[in-house]
Amino acid sequence: MDSSQNYQINKEVLSNADVTTLKQRLINVALLAEKEGLCRHKSGNFSICVRDKKRILITPSGIDKALLKFDDIVVTDFDGNIIENINNNKASIELAMHIAIYKERQDVNAVVHTHSTYATAFAVKGIKIPPIVTEAIFYGEDVEVAEFAESGSIQLAENIKEPIKKADVCLLKNHGVITVSDTIEDALLKAFYVEHVAKVDIISKLI
Repeated sequence: MDSSQNYQINKEVLSNADVTTLKQRLINVALLAEKEGLCRHKSGNFSICVRDKKRILITPSGIDKALLKFDDIVVTDFDGNIIENINNNKASIELAMHIAIYKERQDVNAVVHTHSTYATAFAVKGIKIPPIVTEAIFYGEDVEVAEFAESGSIQLAENIKEPIKKADVCLLKNHGVITVSDTIEDALLKAFYVEHVAKVDIISKLI
């Protein structure tokens, strides 16, 4: 992903953006994440929070990212109630975790959850990814670890609350990776960078 691209979008523009535009941005990010190998097929989930309208747009559960259509995106409120669901999909099973993050971090308007290979390897071991190369600067260098809980469980939503207060990147033990930001594009960029740093660290230890 070209880090020279400008993904910094004013928060006021984001909060007042047309829902149509937000859905398309969400799909674009999900497609790119799959294309670049951060998640595969039905794994991973992505959301955008529109705070002034108290709405969350989230990818559906059980649909291959490559097959996502505009009307597949589910819109909920901050309590998880379905507001719009044109194609009658199930919202991502991790909806509760996304909501918990938005409630804990008022500065966050987007969440990316991937199962990228190298970062997830650290998650399996429950080890923080060390900031060994400069790319770590782009996500604040810190990486936290949330204790294991079943996917989609209320306990997983509880487990994310404390670590996500401390960092924009959080590993879910034996599961995957969470990155957050004020825009969905920047959250994805952080996911790319943390995967790169994890890969470099693992490979460097084999030399």
